[in-house]
Amino acid sequence: MTVAEELQKLSQLRESGALTDQEFASAKAELLKGLNESSRTPSFSGITANQWGLFLHLSQFAGGVIPIAGFVAPILIWQLKKGDFPEIDAHGKNVANWLISLFIYACVCFVLSVVGIGILGLIALAVLGIVFPIVGAIKANNGEIWPYPLAITFVK
Repeated sequence: MTVAEELQKLSQLRESGALTDQEFASAKAELLKGLNESSRTPSFSGITANQWGLFLHLSQFAGGVIPIAGFVAPILIWQLKKGDFPEIDAHGKNVANWLISLFIYACVCFVLSVVGIGILGLIALAVLGIVFPIVGAIKANNGEIWPYPLAITFVK
């Protein structure tokens, strides 16, 4: 049922006497409030801390479009929003630690690829580089701060 149909139904109920004017006004206000909240496009100032955390974690995938953006975008979001939302500072530190750790692990695996075992390590890192940001984004959207497993703590 559309909002217009619901408003029409409320109006009919008021006219028939099933609803008082006060009940009608209250129901109409609730209906319009829900419409405004669901149809409003959030501006950058209306984005919550959980959403910024989600963006921060998922911005690591920007490297698939622009090579260095997967490292720059999360750090940029972290630095720009950590003053507005304390949670973003914790998310940013977790992501920064993971990116640094990932780089170190990749260098070690690259050197070990001469022996052959490094290739398996690079494949594992590629999988973790996809899975960890997704899990971190889901946790951030739920309001949780999730430290990435295997991340070495460089930034506290």
